[in-house]
Amino acid sequence: MGQAASTLPTVLYNMYWVAKVIVNIVDSFLESHVRDNPTVVNLDGAKDGRDYARRTARAAAEEAAVAPPETVWLAKQTQAVTAERLRKGVQPVVIPSASELATAKERVQYKDGLFHFAIAGVSGSGKSSLINAFRGLRNGDLGAAPTGVIETTSQIDRYPDPNPRLPFVWYDIPRAGTFAQSDWQYFNSQGLFVFDCIIVLFDNRFTLTDISILTNCRRFQIPTYIVRSKADVHIRNVVADMGYDSDNDDGTRHAQAYNSACEHYIAETRATVQKNLKEAGLPDQRVYVVSHKTMVSTVKDRVLSPKTIHELELVRDLLEEACARRCVPRSDAAEADGGQSLGPVLSPRVY
Repeated sequence: MGQAASTLPTVLYNMYWVAKVIVNIVDSFLESHVRDNPTVVNLDGAKDGRDYARRTARAAAEEAAVAPPETVWLAKQTQAVTAERLRKGVQPVVIPSASELATAKERVQYKDGLFHFAIAGVSGSGKSSLINAFRGLRNGDLGAAPTGVIETTSQIDRYPDPNPRLPFVWYDIPRAGTFAQSDWQYFNSQGLFVFDCIIVLFDNRFTLTDISILTNCRRFQIPTYIVRSKADVHIRNVVADMGYDSDNDDGTRHAQAYNSACEHYIAETRATVQKNLKEAGLPDQRVYVVSHKTMVSTVKDRVLSPKTIHELELVRDLLEEACARRCVPRSDAAEADGGQSLGPVLSPRVY
C-alpha cells in the first residue's frame, strides 16, 4: 500500500475522534449555557449544537465503517494508542476555527490597542481579589470585582483598569476545576486563546487544570505567569507550625520566625511547581508568591510593605510584557507623530 493509503486510517480516525470530542464539549458546555446563548444553536440546519455535533460524529463514523478491513484494524490500533494517551492525561488538541476565534473576541469585547490580561485558576484561588489589587482597588470598593469563598461568577467578567493612562483590561475566568468544566475543555470553552497574557493563579495545590492551561498557552504562544496567592495566610500558618509563641516573644523572635517561614514557603512552592512542570513535560518557569493585600498597597498606595515578596516584580514584569507586545518604541512613535510623542504608545500590532 502507498503512503497515502497508510495514512488514511489515521486521518479517518482523527476525524471520528475530533467529532467525538465536539460531542463531549457541546454536551458539557450547552447544558449550562444554551439557554443564555441562543447564538450557539441552529448550526448548518441542525436543531441545536448537540444535534450538529452528533451529525458530524455520525458522518465520520459512517465514513470509517465503509473502509477496508485493514483500514479498520489500523484505526483500532490508533484508537488504542489514543486511549492510552488519554489515560496518561495527554488530552486531544482542539484548534479553534476562524469563526470561533472571532466569536470569542466578540464575547470578551477584545479591542485592538488594549492589552487583555486573563486570570485563570480553580474556584476559590483568589482571582477576583487579585484583579481588584491589580486595579488599585480593595475588596468592597466601588467598581471592585465581587469576592467570595464560593465561585461568584459563571461567565467571564471584564474589568477595565480605572487608570485611563493604563490601557489594560482584566478578566476573571470562572469555574476551572469544577463540575461545570473538565480540565482540558476549560481552555477552549472559555476562549482563553484570545488573551494577550494569562496569569495562572493557584492557592493550595498546583493542579491538572493549571498544567492544562500552561500547555495550551504554549501551543498558542500566549505568555503566562504562574502566581501563588494568599501568601500572608500561608506564611502565618507556617509560622504557627514552626512553634512560634507570641507570649514568649521578646520583640525579635517574630521577625526571625516570619523570615524563616517566608523562605521555607517560597522554596516549597517553587519545588512543587517545578516538579509538576517536569512531570508534564513543560519547561521550568518562575513562580510569583503574592498577597492581594500587599499588592493593593503596592499599586494604589505606592508603598512597599515590609512583607512584600514578589508583588512589585510581578507588576513590573506584567507591564514590561504588555509594553513589549503592544507598544511602539518612543523613537518610532515620535517619528510617526512628527516628534510630538513623549513616550511609548500602544499599537494594535498582532504578534
